This record gives sequence, C-alpha cells and structure tokens, in this order.
Amino acid sequence: MKMLTLLCPLLLTLCPALGISQTQVEPPPISIVVKAGKLLDVGKGSYVENAAIWIEADRIKEAGRFADIQPHAPRDAKLIDLSQFTVLPGLIDCHTHIMARIPNGPDGYTLNLATKSQAFRALEGAYDARITLRAGFTTIRDVENEGSGYADVALRDAINQGLAEGPRMQVATRAIAAVGQYNPFGVSADLIDFPTGAQMVSGVEEARRAAREQIGHGADLIKVYADWDHPTLTAEEMQVVVEEAHKQGLKVAAHAYTPEGIRNALNAGVDSIEHGNNAERATLELMKEKHAYWVLTKGHFRDRLKTETNPRVRKYLEDTLQRARQNIAIARELGVKIANGFDPASTEAHGKNADEIVTATELGLTPLEAIRAATINAADLMGWQDRVGAIEPGKFADLIAVDGNPLVDISVLQNVKFVMKGGAVIKDIIP
Repeated sequence: MKMLTLLCPLLLTLCPALGISQTQVEPPPISIVVKAGKLLDVGKGSYVENAAIWIEADRIKEAGRFADIQPHAPRDAKLIDLSQFTVLPGLIDCHTHIMARIPNGPDGYTLNLATKSQAFRALEGAYDARITLRAGFTTIRDVENEGSGYADVALRDAINQGLAEGPRMQVATRAIAAVGQYNPFGVSADLIDFPTGAQMVSGVEEARRAAREQIGHGADLIKVYADWDHPTLTAEEMQVVVEEAHKQGLKVAAHAYTPEGIRNALNAGVDSIEHGNNAERATLELMKEKHAYWVLTKGHFRDRLKTETNPRVRKYLEDTLQRARQNIAIARELGVKIANGFDPASTEAHGKNADEIVTATELGLTPLEAIRAATINAADLMGWQDRVGAIEPGKFADLIAVDGNPLVDISVLQNVKFVMKGGAVIKDIIP
C-alpha cells in the first residue's frame, strides 16, 4: 500500500507520456455576435432591421437591434456579418425518412430491403442528414426508418456526439402497421423472415408490445399506420400505442389518408395526422377539436408532377393537390394547426425539403404561415418549443440566412446561403 501511495504521483506525472488521457478543462464559452440586415420575428411576423443575435456557446443570449446589443456584448466576441441578408430561425421538417433512399420503380422498396445492410443504410442516412442540415433544416422529426431496424437511433446519437453532421433529430424507429398492410407487398409467402418496412402487429396486446419495444430501444415518438388503401389498425390498437407513448411523455404520429382512418387515429388520441390526403371538413373539424396537428407532405406530389408522363398518375397527383388546396382553405378557416413536413424518401428528394414550404404557399398558406409551419408550429408539435423554432434568448443558436425577402418570395428558402446550428457555422457561401 505504501509503495502504491508513492507511485501515484509519479503515474500522474507520466500520464501524458504513457498516452493516458486526463480530464480536460472545458474552454470558456465562445461569444458570437451575428449582425443581420433583417431578422424575422416569426411570432410577430415582422422584421427587425439592422439586427444582432448575441450567442454564448450554443445558445442565444439576446436578439434585437444591433445598436442596442453591441454596447454591452463582449468586446472580444466574434462578429459574423450577415448585414446584406435576411436571417431566420433554422427550419424544421416534421416528416422525413432520413434513412430512406428507395429506388424508383414498382419493386424499388423490396429491392431496398433485400440488397442493403443496416450498416449501409445508416451511412446513407448520415449523408442525407448532412445535406438536409446544409439545406437549412437544423431540426427534423424522422417518422419511420423504412425497415432499417434502429439505425436511426444510432444516427441520432452519433450526431448528438459530434460523430456525424446533421440536424437535431427525433426518431420514430420502426413504426407500427397492421399485418400485411405495409411495404413490402408481393413478397413470396415462403420468405417468412423477409424484412418489413414497419413492425407488423395484429391485436391490442401486440400493438402495446411493439410500442414498448420501440420506446425501450430509443424512440422519441411512435408512428402508426391508421390506413393504407383502406383503414387498417383499429382505434383500439392505436389507443394502446398512444397510452404507452403518452405516459412516457412521447407523441404519436398517424399516417392517415382516408376519412375513417383519420377519425380512428384522432379518436385514439394521436398528436398529428400525417398526409391527410382525403380529409373532409368533418375530419378537419375533429382535428381542431382534438388539438391535433396536420402535417401536409404535399411537396413531393408537386415535384413529381413536373416530370410524370403517365396520364393516370398525373391525374392522381393533380387531384391530390386540388383536394389539399380545398382542405387547406377549410383548415385555415377552422384554425387547424399545420406543421411542415416534406416526406423525402428517394435519392433525389433529400436536401430539397424547402420544396414543401414553397408548395404550401401554392396551395393556400401565406408565406408567413408556411414559415411558421416550419418553425414555431413544428417546434410545438415536437415539444421542443423551448429549444428551437424562433430566435429568442435561451434557445439553440440555430440560424439561416437568405437573399431577399421570404415573406414576398418564399422560394429564397430553396437557396440558403448560411447555416448555423448551435452556434457552429455549418455552411457559409457568402462572398
């Protein structure tokens, strides 16, 4: 014991030479002042001219007029000059599939499951996360990883640990669907262990177990499939999923196209309706009554219409967009809460998330409403309104900068010039 006591100081002295790391003292917080030509207050819907955002470490300490902040900001603060640009909060996409790069064609989904390992799909997800962040989306809600197990949990954690570059993530992991009512379809019955795009259940207790498993493996929310071509999971099956999620403070998102599927999901207590393509006034009224969000996901319909040549498919896309236009008018009248979500799942869609915001304005939202759907509304749906969605003291320093005035020309959000996440500059293409 005496010898060990004598050796301890010597070992501590030799630690660097022996390659043994010692606890490092955290460096002092870095102060940054961002000077903005115009700063959008998304809550008020107006600009602060000649503005500044004072940042300490990864959080916003103060935001307002540059002349008011400069006198008491630290003299050694790093200055980032965006005085020729409009600065907004980092954008939020509430409906992504960051792990999905599904090939085109009728068998694309099946081939994706059959030919890619989960490790490879995690690498695809890391790439998609990077380009999504660089497109100005500093936060995403990933609503199912399309058959990649729990690779989205690993990606989320890797980003949080600084091992990969990407947005802040909430992940839904595997999602829950009725047996035989989600991709892949048409697989031989002999292939009993063929992977599926969601966790398939039949009955209340299987649904409950699936929710518990997914939460236990790290899910931040749960996704259910209320329908496909017709209603699938019952209200009772979804209700137990909601019970398991809500008692742990997690939310439930429901894929729902049909009026009956939407009603079943809302009566089960879900927090958001994803898509809602065939919603009716009565179902929108129920959304309002239940305080549920509607996540539109119409941008990919618009984008696909630009290149689709099949007349039957074109009619389907046009009809879907027209119904969305009519339902958005009703939703605005009723005061239904709307959150932004693009639904990218193909190689070419990732990084084009702002197409959804542009599409929302073409379907009836004002530019300010579309921006709010991608900022304060989205943050509220995620339960992160105290962290993201606005440039306010105490929130993460997540900022983007664009040319021009997005309240006049929303398309400028498709060409983001500057991205900051948590006080770190991610993208800067400003001359």
